[in-house]
Amino acid sequence: MRVLVLGAGATGAYFGARLIQSGCAVSFLVRPARAELLRREGLRVRSPHGDFAGPVDLLTAIPPAATFDLIVLSCKAYDLDTALAAIAPAVGRDSRVLPLLNGLRHLDLLDLAFGAHRVLGGLCHISVALQSDGSVQHMGQLHRLTFGARGSDERLDALSTELLAATADVRRSERIVDAMWEKFAFLATLAAMTCLMRGSVGEIVSTPDGAGLLRRCYAEACAVAAAAGHAVAEDAKTEATAILTTPDSPLKASMLRDLLRGAATECEHIIGDLIGRGAAHDVDMPLLRAAAAHLRVYERETNRG
Repeated sequence: MRVLVLGAGATGAYFGARLIQSGCAVSFLVRPARAELLRREGLRVRSPHGDFAGPVDLLTAIPPAATFDLIVLSCKAYDLDTALAAIAPAVGRDSRVLPLLNGLRHLDLLDLAFGAHRVLGGLCHISVALQSDGSVQHMGQLHRLTFGARGSDERLDALSTELLAATADVRRSERIVDAMWEKFAFLATLAAMTCLMRGSVGEIVSTPDGAGLLRRCYAEACAVAAAAGHAVAEDAKTEATAILTTPDSPLKASMLRDLLRGAATECEHIIGDLIGRGAAHDVDMPLLRAAAAHLRVYERETNRG
């Protein structure tokens, strides 16, 4: 299977490396500066599940007439427009695009660009970070990638065998959109509350009202999912609530890390989009709205600077 991974940031590099280990022909489409570093140092991934180090196939543009069986997108939402233009030449008649972006809004853009039949549903659960030396550090044990067709797709049967062989926890879901909604509700809560409070889950829980506010915000997100026809399963709610209320937990959203370093955030793609979907069904969302207002003020100040 010929795989194209857009970028070699933390998530794309990690799963790209695991696909290489399982025998897939993987190419990374990267910017020139990243390509130069990777040509010099190779791709390096450090993980409790085993390290990866070595040269990889690098592209800074798609060669003429080159198409791929699978294109993996793991960019930030605010880079999606440039990502679509970059991968367009690589999408052939039988190609499938696997987005690992957070939220759901990107699906409409991908469907419009490439046709809904070519766009899979996907999500991942992993904590990885790009280090200052260009390597990727995997933290913790979780390294799950979930994919599935959003409709009937015989082509996916052929691709699934090689995807499932990757040296990670790879799963095929027959209810992939529901699975994406489950993560959407959890992640929107985590991003909203850690950004609004400027602290980790443990720091929020340590305050008298912290755990209750986290539960209330998650209830808002779950109410939106239910109103949209994708109610979060009770076992998923129990698991998410436990994670969101764990004392001393260092967990915080990557959106908070972006905020603290003065970078752009995915506020509109995640929290803003969830609010828009909830508003269409008259869902009451005071905590989500407060978090969005907080981030929007930050974004305006950042853009002004």
